[in-house]
Amino acid sequence: MTTWRDTPTKTIAIDGTPFAYRELGDTSGVPVVFLHHFTAVLDDWDPRVIDGIAAQHHVIAFDNRGVGATGSSVPNNLEHMGADAIAFISALGYEQVDLFGFSLGGAVAQMIALQAPDLVRRMVLAGTGPRGGGGIWKMPFIVGGAYAKALATRKDPRHFLFFPRNAEGKRAAKEYFARLAERTQDLDRPISRQAGLAQLRAITSGGLHAPDDLATIKVPVLVANGDHDLMVASEHSADMARRLPDARLIVYPNSGHGGVFQHHQEFVPEVLAFLAG
Repeated sequence: MTTWRDTPTKTIAIDGTPFAYRELGDTSGVPVVFLHHFTAVLDDWDPRVIDGIAAQHHVIAFDNRGVGATGSSVPNNLEHMGADAIAFISALGYEQVDLFGFSLGGAVAQMIALQAPDLVRRMVLAGTGPRGGGGIWKMPFIVGGAYAKALATRKDPRHFLFFPRNAEGKRAAKEYFARLAERTQDLDRPISRQAGLAQLRAITSGGLHAPDDLATIKVPVLVANGDHDLMVASEHSADMARRLPDARLIVYPNSGHGGVFQHHQEFVPEVLAFLAG
C-alpha cells in the first residue's frame, strides 16, 4: 500500500489558484479530509496517524490557500479559510466528507460544518476549541516564547508547544520528529512569513469573536486533546464537546497540544471506531 512517506503531491486549480494535496488509501467510501495546524504544511502530518487512518479510509490532506505549495495568500479570518476548504472539497467532486481538524484545522473544520452542514458526515477535532474561547489573546505571547526557546536551543518550536517538558514528553517529541523526517522526497514548500502571521491574526481574532452556535452542528464529533494544552487550553476542548449535540471527549494524560501524536497508538483506533460509527 502507498504510505504517507511516498504518496505523490498533486495539484488542482481552483479559480486559477493551484491547491496542493496528497491522498492515499482505498478511494471508495467517504473520504477523510485533513486540515492542519498553525504554520504546518503537508510534511507536518504525523505518518502514524495518516497511515493508520488510511488503512481503512480514503485520506486527503491539502495545503489551504497561501500555505506551502498552494498559491495566493493566507486570509486572516477563519470564515475565509473555511470557504476555501469547501471550494477545494467541491473541486475534487465530493458531496460528503469526514473532517479531521487539528488545532487551527479544527477551527476551520467548525467553519466548514457551519457554512456547509450537508457536506460533513463526521468530524474529529483534536487540540482545538470553539471560536470565542477565552485566553486566546495570549497565543502570540505563547508562540513567541516558544520560538525564542527554539532559537536558543536549536530545536523546532513544537518541542515546547506540543509536548510537556518532562521525560515522557521529551521522548514523545523526539519520536514525533523522527516520524516527520521519514519522507525525504517530493517535499512541500515551507510556510511563508505572510502565511504564519495571517494565521496568527485569524487565531487571535477567532478567540475574540462572539461564540458560534455549535448546537447547529448535528453531526457526530470526536473531540480529543492532551490534559495540559499550552496553546488551546484543554478546558476549551471540554467546553466545545459540551456545546456540540453529539460529541465524545477524550483527554490523554501527561500530554499537551500534541497529545494525539504522543498517544497515536491509542488515538488511531479510537478514530477508526468513531468513523465506522
